[in-house]
Amino acid sequence: MIELLGKKHNKSDFDCGKELLNSYIQNQAGQDVKRKLSACFILTDDTNEIQGYYTLSNNSIPLNSFPENIRKKLPKSYTSIPATLLGRLAIDIKYQGKGIGKILLIDALKRSYEISKEIGSFAVVVDPIDEDAEKFYEKYGFIKLPDSGKMLIATKTLKELFE
Repeated sequence: MIELLGKKHNKSDFDCGKELLNSYIQNQAGQDVKRKLSACFILTDDTNEIQGYYTLSNNSIPLNSFPENIRKKLPKSYTSIPATLLGRLAIDIKYQGKGIGKILLIDALKRSYEISKEIGSFAVVVDPIDEDAEKFYEKYGFIKLPDSGKMLIATKTLKELFE
């Protein structure tokens, strides 16, 4: 089941093979949730072991970061465009290669799409941690933003997928 991170979840044993992502879930995620800086969703079972997690928060993308073909369709009066940040996505080593990344990504995109119905969000944006992450997001339709390393998938695309 996918649920919000809570005190009952065992964060200390999580190991995805990336120290930055391990440290986040073990040391910072709980505080970020408490302070409303991000929402951290975890995939767990009856043992409360964290198999994987992702975070969502509000974000904005500078208008000049968009490729010209997208920028020309956006209001020129905006200096930045509202988005949803999929800040982190990590799978414990014990569960990698079993489709959990796809499950978590689809859940994150569905939640982001539902949120966009009530709060403006032009796209879901990610900042891939490495080349493997970049390939993962490309596989699911994310496009690169020039000169930033960030990638996005438009909310319009999510509407086509989920409605």
